[in-house]
Amino acid sequence: MSRPAGIAVRWRLPLLAAGAASLLTGLYAGLLLLGARVPAPAVALEQVHGPVMVFGFVGTLIALERAVALGVRWALLAPACSGLGGLVLVATGPTLAGKTLAMAASVVLLGIYRALWRRQPSAGLLAQGCGAFGWYAATLLWLAGYAVAEIVPWMAVFVVATIAGERLEPAHIALRDRNAERWFLVALAAVLGGATAGTLWPAAGAHLFGAGVLAVTAWLAVFDVARRTVRAEGLPRYIAAGLLAGYGWLALAGLLWAGAGPVLGGPRYDATLHALFLGFVMSMIFVHAPVIFPAVLRRPLPYHRALYVPLALLHASLLVRVVLGDAAGLEPVWRVAGVVNVAAVLAFAACAVALCLRRRTPARTAPQAVVALS
Repeated sequence: MSRPAGIAVRWRLPLLAAGAASLLTGLYAGLLLLGARVPAPAVALEQVHGPVMVFGFVGTLIALERAVALGVRWALLAPACSGLGGLVLVATGPTLAGKTLAMAASVVLLGIYRALWRRQPSAGLLAQGCGAFGWYAATLLWLAGYAVAEIVPWMAVFVVATIAGERLEPAHIALRDRNAERWFLVALAAVLGGATAGTLWPAAGAHLFGAGVLAVTAWLAVFDVARRTVRAEGLPRYIAAGLLAGYGWLALAGLLWAGAGPVLGGPRYDATLHALFLGFVMSMIFVHAPVIFPAVLRRPLPYHRALYVPLALLHASLLVRVVLGDAAGLEPVWRVAGVVNVAAVLAFAACAVALCLRRRTPARTAPQAVVALS
């Protein structure tokens, strides 16, 4: 899809900066939740840790990338609302203004997907639209008085449907089964049905939701071209390695939901949410950054083997956190592993900035073979 020149980079940078601010603040809130010895802010950031990370950071990244793909200025309202909403949540806590801005971003994002659908309908876009609806449903319930823990399935719908929909496009290259796309939509319907049922009947809905997540994971494991490109070299291999590792964490989150029901607190809550949002989502961001960031910023982020370091650190520390911290109940280990999770994200950000600054030439479109086969 072409990138119309209607959205200048000068409009994109402040929005990306707002998303980065949400990331940094969300990580700081994570340290507070871990009990790390860091100064306590005036606002109880622990209350908005999840929404700031999901809506303020991930939501802004996705909305900005989709706005750039559409190429019209009104689409920038989506990342503007999510970025500003994240900052308001950071400054004021879970107030009406911050929640409303987060919901407004999802509404504009739905409009973006509608416009993209008119250009070229596809199952991948349908899935991403369902993801935007998940964002909308989560914020609507949050505004209605539901606790953050109760809207987590809809937050998960947002990231799972969006990422799976984006992966469906390159997967077309590997699709030999004519029914593969139908099975993808069936799995996605189970995720949506589980989240919907969970709002009304939490126990039954959680089991269905987990089964749907497992079905989506199984589909990705079978049909995603990452199974083949992991044997390649350079950027395609890096992307594939991160994808496959992320699918493992997504499967774990699905198992915990399907097997044990609603996730509302305690070690299982920590394990489930961080398997999904750190192991799966953050891994996707790490490995797609060299492709997505140049498209958004028109500045290259060249691949370098050093990018494997924060990726490996993220997955290794998360494994320790879940196995020894959450499952075995070793709180000191859980605390240290959580701090290393934060360090891994910061290390990736530092690597990305350093690689961007190494070159001053204008960014070129990523080679189609890399985009299509990664």
